[in-house]
Amino acid sequence: MSANRVDKYLQAGIGLLLAVLAFVIVDGFREKVVNVGDRAPDFSITTDAGRVVTRSDFGGKLLVLNFWATWCPPCVAEMPSLDEFQKRLASSGVVVLGVSVDQSESDYRAFLEKARVSFLTARDPSAGISGEYGTFKFPETYVIDSRGRVVQKHIGPEDWTRESLIQGIHSLL
Repeated sequence: MSANRVDKYLQAGIGLLLAVLAFVIVDGFREKVVNVGDRAPDFSITTDAGRVVTRSDFGGKLLVLNFWATWCPPCVAEMPSLDEFQKRLASSGVVVLGVSVDQSESDYRAFLEKARVSFLTARDPSAGISGEYGTFKFPETYVIDSRGRVVQKHIGPEDWTRESLIQGIHSLL
């Protein structure tokens, strides 16, 4: 084989590798956003009760995964209705998990002591889990079915005691 031909093969190989590298870099900068119908990313987090939970731990139940923060007024405003929602639907197989992105543990703990919510709570100060879901504005809530699929996505605060919302959740059970 001539040196000229070897050079052309090497150039083609290098060009192909550069194209693959460029694709990987561009794909890494693209925001990941989880939408209805998508498989929910798995996660592992320790709740305030000291229990390590993952998305798959809720198999057979409907998981309502709420991302929030104490510094977010709409998040704070929706907490009482989300708590009432959990109390009303827990016996139906619905589990609420509130994941706070608060960096300040003391602010987070003070809020929970005052609010006394009944649902599972955890703090993710690095916002790693919400980032996997593509959540950067709060509150944002994902309703995840027993197969791990997102069946509802709520962007912004909700009144979780609204009958139409509760009926929509019941239709998923």
